[in-house]
Amino acid sequence: MVWPSPPRGGRKGEVGERDSCDLPPGGAVMAACSFRRSIASQLSKVLDLPPENLIKAISAVPVSKKRHVADFQLSIASLTEDSSTNCLAQDLQLRAQKLAERLKCDAVVSEISAGPGTVNFTINRELLAKTVLQQVLKDGSEYGVKSELFSTVPRQKAVIEFGSPNIAKKFHVGHLRSTIVGNFIANLKVALGHEVTRINYLGDWGMQFGLLGVGFQRFGNKEKLKSSPLQHLFEVYVQINKAAEDENTKKLAKDFFKKMEEHDEQTLSLWKQFRDFSIEEYIRIYKRLGVHFDEYSGESFYQEKSQEVLKMLEDKGLLQKTIEGTGIVDLSEKKDLSSFSTVVRSDGTSLYITRDLAAAIDRMNKHSWDTMIYVTDKGQSNHFQHLFQILKLMGYDWAERCQHVSFGLVQGMKTRRGEVIFLEDVLNEVRSRMLQNMASTKTTKEIEDPVETAEKVGLAALIIQDFRGLLSSDYQFSWDRALQSRGDTGVFLQYTHARLHSLEQMHRNEQLTDVNMACLQEPDAISVLQHLLRYDEVLYRSSQDLQPKHIVSYLLTLSHLAAVAHKTLPVKGSAPELAQARLCLFQAARSVLANGMKLLGITPVTEM
Repeated sequence: MVWPSPPRGGRKGEVGERDSCDLPPGGAVMAACSFRRSIASQLSKVLDLPPENLIKAISAVPVSKKRHVADFQLSIASLTEDSSTNCLAQDLQLRAQKLAERLKCDAVVSEISAGPGTVNFTINRELLAKTVLQQVLKDGSEYGVKSELFSTVPRQKAVIEFGSPNIAKKFHVGHLRSTIVGNFIANLKVALGHEVTRINYLGDWGMQFGLLGVGFQRFGNKEKLKSSPLQHLFEVYVQINKAAEDENTKKLAKDFFKKMEEHDEQTLSLWKQFRDFSIEEYIRIYKRLGVHFDEYSGESFYQEKSQEVLKMLEDKGLLQKTIEGTGIVDLSEKKDLSSFSTVVRSDGTSLYITRDLAAAIDRMNKHSWDTMIYVTDKGQSNHFQHLFQILKLMGYDWAERCQHVSFGLVQGMKTRRGEVIFLEDVLNEVRSRMLQNMASTKTTKEIEDPVETAEKVGLAALIIQDFRGLLSSDYQFSWDRALQSRGDTGVFLQYTHARLHSLEQMHRNEQLTDVNMACLQEPDAISVLQHLLRYDEVLYRSSQDLQPKHIVSYLLTLSHLAAVAHKTLPVKGSAPELAQARLCLFQAARSVLANGMKLLGITPVTEM
């Protein structure tokens, strides 16, 4: 794949700096999704069904290597209530043929054919090019999200809890996954017009702080705590853990935590320093990831409220005491304690689930949310099942609207020095590896800020490797695979974006007015246009199951199609009319690529 090198000298432009292609006026141009409406309108007359019922049954056809494929298809099975059992393939085929025969081509549809259980529609080629490109360049970052596929989706208030590391405990790769997955879900919901509150719920309370408090009194250093809090608290925690089996240490830790729960000033003052310094460092690291939170909450906020929750459980007759003195809630259907959840220790101190109950109730009071999503690893599925069950037993019907988005484990993510401990280790590692890779290519010396670029490209590599499969799947991490510049990687997406941007910059002085899109008739141009047509469906699918893999797969295909088109459809040296149309095609491809990357949490680079 040969891309033009960036223009030498001159001003280095940013994304979206030049005006969009100035397209010819001419009445109300049809939106890409109104192709569906036009097809639905004709189908509704023949089938005697409202067009609204048909819109979602008409889908854009994925681009095929076979080249000539239709643009849209109607699945006959989706019109049949008993499609799951009674409809044979032959019957569906026959019905498709009969329906195709009753339909007529018009100004929008130039060809209608029957496939295996589908009716296929090919859009008038001139109209396809003109409509799609006008729509992409007019809507900009809102392309796809304005689609009528979302017209029936109510705008909601969503609370998303993600990130959620434990202060002073070893950073686990799961926290990186939670952060990037939660950020993607929040980005997608915001793009679709929902109101989102992003909460980082820190593990900042619990018995481990008793141990950490005792550890800091023995091994702590105030200066180190200020300069590198996460590193120092982790070192202290490792040291004190070695002594944690000692009965005296255990008792001291228990006493320290009990003092915290009883609001002892001295112990709380030390704990507050742990928390404040850690949050400062987290904010700095999350900024590198391009992630922000609206709220830094934590278990500590709900220590008192958890006592109120216990009182409510008692008043409702849900709290039972065991012989050991612990408090439990019976979750079994037959009330035989075959399933229960422990909500309070024998000494009266609260547990993680008690604080989670208090947090959920408090968030509903504070935010009046429509949906609350927790993003954590699948090992916590049981915990959230119990949490939602107890809330229901307490009479909170909104527990039905709580959702746990779980993800699998990542294996094998290690730095060159060995094991990964902190999130920053991962970010530094990916940046240094990317810098090394860039240094071995010829264009790096032209980059204004190679370190910044390496960070953004490296982060794209991490995100794409993580998002390619189902979130619930475990996967084996590989630095080499993630950082390849060819193939289905984040590096390839960034590379494509940078090259398309450089193409725009090379031709930025050319006036793009009255562009004749109709001249884009080559198969490689049509493939890009057909693919752009599908973007709203891909967004809709991801919005339904909250899986980023649909968008990842779409963007990788878009990049491959753009690379092929770039080879076969040169801008330089073509007739002015054709050059302008091709430039608009590449500009539209870059615009959609950038939109999708941003949803995934990737900042597109403009040079590489």
